[in-house]
Amino acid sequence: MNLSDLDYFLPPELIAQEPLIDRQASRMMLVDRQTGRIEDRMFVDLPALLAPEDVLVLNNTKVFPARLHGRTETGAIVEIFLIRQGEEFAWEALARPARRLSPGKKIVFSDDLTAEVVARGDGGSVTVRFADCAQLEDILDRIGKTPLPPYIKRETDSPDRDRDRYQTVFAKHRGSIAAPTAGLHFTDEALEHIKRRGIQVVEITLHVGYGTFEPVRVDDLAEHRVSVEHCHIGSSAAEILNRSLKENRRIIAVGTTTTRTLETSMTNHGEFRPGRGKADLTITPGYQFKAINGLVTNFHLPKSSLLILVSTFAGRQLIMKAYEHAVAERYRFYSYGDCMLIV
Repeated sequence: MNLSDLDYFLPPELIAQEPLIDRQASRMMLVDRQTGRIEDRMFVDLPALLAPEDVLVLNNTKVFPARLHGRTETGAIVEIFLIRQGEEFAWEALARPARRLSPGKKIVFSDDLTAEVVARGDGGSVTVRFADCAQLEDILDRIGKTPLPPYIKRETDSPDRDRDRYQTVFAKHRGSIAAPTAGLHFTDEALEHIKRRGIQVVEITLHVGYGTFEPVRVDDLAEHRVSVEHCHIGSSAAEILNRSLKENRRIIAVGTTTTRTLETSMTNHGEFRPGRGKADLTITPGYQFKAINGLVTNFHLPKSSLLILVSTFAGRQLIMKAYEHAVAERYRFYSYGDCMLIV
């Protein structure tokens, strides 16, 4: 499969610019891999579409306000998007405009937060080092902005609403620069309904990094690689998941990040091994899934790593057919959009 095989036409007006008032009011497409059946449902139907013996796995990472605006010593306005923490208050970041940020340049974000550019890389990347600041997280929470994807374009920002809505209700562990968006549809009530059906709900963690969204730069997908991301599977979660394998119970992953964590553990260890680690698996056509039997996922950008993963799981022809159907039926796309359940 080549990257060009995963392109599709999307009318711009179908890109969701705002979240729904009610998280669980989203539409949900049911896609059956065995029969090829595509059915229009609602997200509130999810509990009824799962079996009592199923295990539903969530990614409980928490998004932090990673987008900062500041000024250089010469007064130029710059935007810094933090993507990966290094050592001694150093961060890898994307900068706009990066050409203004040569090594040694100082950036002032607020009275109590400044940084120095340490290095400048390719594609707008820079490394910045913050002045010694023990309260960096608190300051980021105060002045940072929610790192919404670039395809969300609004005349006015909704910072307070986005800080809540671009976060799952089960978010616990800070570390992501983007939300695991398939989880945005869940409410506390929806999770309680699922549990009352007898379905076990398990939480794992993968901190979503830039690698998840980095453009695919090769046409031959066999050459594609996704950057490593940090993950964690707790001992209780691993025990439930391993028991589910032995009992042939379905494991339903909520999101591609959850999928990558589970498949990495199975590929590297042959089981769900507890502990902290690195999700280093790139899922491309030909990969045989070892961990999951179903997937709740949003609709993804053309030619993206996430669409590659979903197409590998369900088959390119079926997924392209499903996306054509979603466009024809006016589904809402991407982070704040609708979702699909693939079984």
